[in-house]
Amino acid sequence: MNNSFLSSIGMGNLDIGIALLVIAVILLAILVLSIVNICSISKLNKKYKKFMTGKSAKSLENEIVGLFEDNKFLRSSIEKNKKDIRILYKNMESTFQKLGIIKYDAFNQMGGKLSFCIALLDENDNGFIINSVHSTEGCYSYTKQIIRGQSDIDLGKEEKQALDMAMQSEE
Repeated sequence: MNNSFLSSIGMGNLDIGIALLVIAVILLAILVLSIVNICSISKLNKKYKKFMTGKSAKSLENEIVGLFEDNKFLRSSIEKNKKDIRILYKNMESTFQKLGIIKYDAFNQMGGKLSFCIALLDENDNGFIINSVHSTEGCYSYTKQIIRGQSDIDLGKEEKQALDMAMQSEE
């Protein structure tokens, strides 16, 4: 079919059936895209209505400002907590964290194990040992300083056991 309009635009030999088929496919694609677009807009509209329920623009602005203030407060609280934790950790380094205690009978008497050695150490294995010796004449206590797990004064068997127990109680 020879149409004067199609001939004037240079498509005189085009079959009108093919042209209509191409136009129908394009219209179908446009229809599908329009339906997808309408569904997307409908979902957004539902979310918008849910978000704006009971709120005016002014109250929504106040809500957002409140959230920013809460966020600032939380950030400052977190920084304060971090600082406090650092201070606590620094203080904990010098507290006694390790303990070793040994009970023994100093003179093999009939009185039982009334003598004891106790080792108290901090995180860096610094501290002291108290040795309390009980006898029939009385009770005598001695202390020895411990620096980095070592003593300048020779340790007795029980004192060494208490120190080893304390140094092994790390956790």
